[in-house]
Amino acid sequence: MNTQDTDFFNDTLVNQALIIQPGEGEHFSMNGLSLTLKVTSDLSNDQLGLYEITLAPQAIGAKLHYHRFMDETFIVNEGVLTIQAGQDTHKAAPGTVVYVPRFTPHGFRNDTDQEVKLTLLFNPAQKRENFFRGLYQTLSEQPIDPEKYLKLYNKYDSFPVDTRDMLPVK
Repeated sequence: MNTQDTDFFNDTLVNQALIIQPGEGEHFSMNGLSLTLKVTSDLSNDQLGLYEITLAPQAIGAKLHYHRFMDETFIVNEGVLTIQAGQDTHKAAPGTVVYVPRFTPHGFRNDTDQEVKLTLLFNPAQKRENFFRGLYQTLSEQPIDPEKYLKLYNKYDSFPVDTRDMLPVK
């Protein structure tokens, strides 16, 4: 082992900051939900996924489900988001942060007549942006194939509490 080139006592500092401007990022729209990928698994070495979401009035983000290997955090920026956590339902106003650890059943929707804008974080990221790409494809098909939806959900660490009521449609 060549230890001449290794400094065991000092950090090597590298500027790896990434600045993502408003409007930047891959964008999808489906079933009243608009999503922009901001910090992806590739950018964060799979440590963090950060996404901007806009829910149209009366839109469903996700029915009751849970994750085994990642935590999810919602930050409400505009509007009032309805969050279901277990059997409890909460109205989350702007500035509210909702932290949902793994194995916590949760779902979210917009029950109002105004848009809801939020920031969604997953840690670790678990390649969550591929879930959103697959979701866009799956929800664009008519009729929506529940088996395909469930396969996508399970591949990306999402497990519906009730498979008879899992599709994010009214």
